[in-house]
Amino acid sequence: MPIDVPDALKPPAQVPPPLVPGLRGLLTLAVGVVLVAALYFGREAFVPLVLAILLSFVLAPVVQLLRRIKFGRVPSVIVAVLLALAVVGGIGAVIGTQVAGLAGNLPQYQSTIQKKFAGLQQGWLGEANKLLQKFNHQVQDVTQKADAAGTTAATGPTGDTPKAQLVRVQEPEPSPLALAEKVLGPVVSPLTDVGIILVVVVFLLLQREDLRNRMIRLFGSSDLHRTTVAMDDAAGRLGTYFLAQLGMNATFGVIVGVGLWFIGVPNPLLWGVLSAIMRFIPYIGAIVSGVFPVALAAAVDPGWSMVIATAALFLIAEPVFGQVVEPLLYGHSTGLSPFAVIVSTLFWGFLWGPIGLILATPFTVCLVVLGRHVDSLEFFDVLLGDRPPLTPVENFYQRMLAGDPDEVREIAEGMLKDRSLSSYYDEVALKGLQLAANDHARGVVTPAQLENIRASARSLVADFDGLDDVEPSVDPKAVNPSETPTLAERVHPKTEAVPAHAPPRDALPEAWRGDAPVLCIAGRGPLDEASSAMLAQLLRKHGLGAQVTPYQSASREGIRALDLSGVAMVCISYLDITGNPSHLRYLLERLKRRAPGIPILVGLWPVGEKVLTDAALGREVGADAYVSSLREAVDACLRVATESAPSQGSPTAVRAA
Repeated sequence: MPIDVPDALKPPAQVPPPLVPGLRGLLTLAVGVVLVAALYFGREAFVPLVLAILLSFVLAPVVQLLRRIKFGRVPSVIVAVLLALAVVGGIGAVIGTQVAGLAGNLPQYQSTIQKKFAGLQQGWLGEANKLLQKFNHQVQDVTQKADAAGTTAATGPTGDTPKAQLVRVQEPEPSPLALAEKVLGPVVSPLTDVGIILVVVVFLLLQREDLRNRMIRLFGSSDLHRTTVAMDDAAGRLGTYFLAQLGMNATFGVIVGVGLWFIGVPNPLLWGVLSAIMRFIPYIGAIVSGVFPVALAAAVDPGWSMVIATAALFLIAEPVFGQVVEPLLYGHSTGLSPFAVIVSTLFWGFLWGPIGLILATPFTVCLVVLGRHVDSLEFFDVLLGDRPPLTPVENFYQRMLAGDPDEVREIAEGMLKDRSLSSYYDEVALKGLQLAANDHARGVVTPAQLENIRASARSLVADFDGLDDVEPSVDPKAVNPSETPTLAERVHPKTEAVPAHAPPRDALPEAWRGDAPVLCIAGRGPLDEASSAMLAQLLRKHGLGAQVTPYQSASREGIRALDLSGVAMVCISYLDITGNPSHLRYLLERLKRRAPGIPILVGLWPVGEKVLTDAALGREVGADAYVSSLREAVDACLRVATESAPSQGSPTAVRAA
């Protein structure tokens, strides 16, 4: 039997010192710094390799499609690579042709710009410029006078100073080798990178299955299922991201090109292709790509109508695509939060420049996938992923603590779309209330916060009075079997077992035909009444009337006045019992003396202590039965209600589910 420890013998409260990084943490930090430095200084070698890997993800579906139509492995890879080369070469040819045509018209555009600025100089812009110049001259005069006065005071009058002599540095004539390197260098370097990328892409596509098996052997041969799911998840997310982005950006480029053609901006094909490419850079790419057409519109049109129309095209098209079309088309296919996209774009842009801006999102997707499948790297999913950072239980308690029942209800309604009310009460609400009860026992919850939690719990139960406790209808096609739950979700699983419904009232035993045959008595904890209210509500939803009464009504002073007329069963609710539950034993003794023959059910929700799960201790306490969830309690009450009426003088046996 557990023994209560006197307060005088308990150890004093201690304040632990602040945590400092240990040797393992410092070693991890050092490895991270070395890795970032290697990525920065080795970018010339890493960038082609990474581009080849990502290009292989894009071409893998094409290779699989060609192999389905009876192409061999090697011909499929060659055709896919040649197709990619043709697309890239075509885009390059279009850009080169359009740029050459644009360069030929630059003198005409320059004269238009000069006339437009001359007109602005005659208006308010010229007046503002004159004021700025006047102010600048005054500041310069004052500064020169102050400098001259300071120089004279420090050095005194000076005589003639020697005149400065002009020195000319003449560089030697470049050698033929240096001249060839200067001319061919800008051309050979990109061609070399393209050759490296193509060779690596070909080998990656040819050896795709072999490389996958080697990665499984290297990282996860001991857990084949998790490694396979992680690799499939990463490949699926990257493939979906690239294909969706490619389609969306191409559509955006077509709309921009057609819109600029209607407006009358020269070279609309060039600006459409540029907008499609620049849109791979998150958030700012499309806006930056609109600067050039707007500037060209200002150079072409003597007025301002073309400039306004061009700017409106980009300012309308990009928000519509980014905030409406993309979420409807593929939703959260990458699994990244907007904050993660911004931070990763800045980080990889600093490391690898413009290429890093394009590769930022794919790299971050890989980190999030690792965080979802490797427990030690879960912080990547918490920091960068788009899933809620807090578990439903923690979120429930945090909002209850803040006294925000509206947000608690909003979150609950979102969860009730894929789980029953009894599941939500058992797996989320009661566990959140138990967190609050534990904090209250530790003395960290203030009376005002405790009252906020009580009021929010009462409001939540009242809001769900009209909601049926039924299994939600889930579309099996909407379930992603590769979606991996987080570590927190694995700790708090979702269950969907819903209790049955009671038969009609006239089919029940006589004792169960009243308005409230079940009396739900709250324990003496500060939040036990909230759990009793949830139990009573579930009982009513399943066809059994129930009423809630506080612990004081069954105390030594209030037990005599407790009204038990029409009561066929008593349910006692506790969120937490620690030590020797003598008060529970005395409560059961009072109830049995007051109403002999009525079965008594004791519930500890959720089960976290072994007070009632110990059979010997349970018999000593005197409970007829114990349960650990609201669903079990409802099932137990339904079983007793559907059995024959209990014989007077002996309690009915109640079996927990």
